[in-house]
Amino acid sequence: MSWVRIYIHLVFSTKNREPFLNSSELRRKVFEHIKQNAEKKNIWLDSVNGWEDHAHCLLSLGRGQDISKVAQLIKGESSNWINQNDLTENKFIWQDDYWAVGVSESHVEGLRKYIHRQEEHHSKNSFAEEINEFMGKYGWSIMKK
Repeated sequence: MSWVRIYIHLVFSTKNREPFLNSSELRRKVFEHIKQNAEKKNIWLDSVNGWEDHAHCLLSLGRGQDISKVAQLIKGESSNWINQNDLTENKFIWQDDYWAVGVSESHVEGLRKYIHRQEEHHSKNSFAEEINEFMGKYGWSIMKK
């Protein structure tokens, strides 16, 4: 039997960063559904939370899984579910893009806390500030097409 534990921090935003997820009750419903759906699809989703315009997931890729497929399964199904249940006033769409970074075992607990404290974090920092922080931390730059 193969054993795999590859932790990934996956972040994705709503289309045009629209604040679709504008209440704590709505976020709770959506993130709870994402967690349940991931389990049904054999996606090991440790933690999920976010803010009005984005979501953070701590997951571990299983044998035979790749990040693009996992992101597609999480984002696609959740946007369909949100729209089928009329949870937002306008049609809900996740942005096509996402970012993902590997996480070492020694940083997992800190990341869990960070994900669970999104409301507190975003009372001080915007999503744009958060992105800039991550871009600097990982040495990423936006590539122009």
